[in-house]
Amino acid sequence: MSRIAILTRPHGRNDTLARALARQSWQVLELPALEIQPLPAPPAGVPLPQHYDLVVFVSGNAARLYMAQLQSAPGAPASWPSGTAAATVGPASAQALRDLPGFGADTTVLCPSADAPSHDSEALWALLCERGHKPGRVLLVRGTQGRDWLANRLEQAGAEVQRHAVYQRQPAPWPPQAVHQLRAWAQQGRQPVWLLTSGEGIAAVQAQLQRHGLQHWWQAARYIVTHPSLASRLPQAAGGDAAAPMVQICLPVDEAILAAFVAA
Repeated sequence: MSRIAILTRPHGRNDTLARALARQSWQVLELPALEIQPLPAPPAGVPLPQHYDLVVFVSGNAARLYMAQLQSAPGAPASWPSGTAAATVGPASAQALRDLPGFGADTTVLCPSADAPSHDSEALWALLCERGHKPGRVLLVRGTQGRDWLANRLEQAGAEVQRHAVYQRQPAPWPPQAVHQLRAWAQQGRQPVWLLTSGEGIAAVQAQLQRHGLQHWWQAARYIVTHPSLASRLPQAAGGDAAAPMVQICLPVDEAILAAFVAA
């Protein structure tokens, strides 16, 4: 009987991993926990990169939606300004940024290396400190919700930080056929391995499972998470007093996630 993988990243983020898992004989259900909704440019206008020493993108979606806003923003440069550094929390986001029209293939993007212990705000902060990069003005491009850890560190170091939200994340509806499949697996006593990549995503999944009466089945599941902080949320998400679930922690890149599934 094939193993089951449930991929909860937003739509469009699961395709390559799903194909790789299928080649490993996994049965894959793509079930996004959240959906990304772009936000319009603020009434005051899009903050322009040439006004900052450093622009930090928290994700590939942040980079894509910011660059889309720039295309129609008054005063936007024709290409990324040479005096403005860019940074991301990981190499996948860095590559997504480099591939965007108007960014510039030769622009340096600061980000933790592929073999860094983690791809997160802490890793990027360590890199900035290691390189002695002390920006005066920083634009942090993000969603409406997210960690303020990096922004706080930059401000404590004397930087002026502006937060600019380009998207909001909302719980994604689950199709009836997907819920039917989950119920069937629960009745068969089959336990999937869930990929969970954000605290908001964990909360959204748990809310859906409670809505459909599947929370007790969830307690016995196995999980792969892409940041250590997410592991601490799982006992609570699994039902409070439940035994600690089986958790694999890996980097948020497809190769590491695939290896975690194989080892689960």
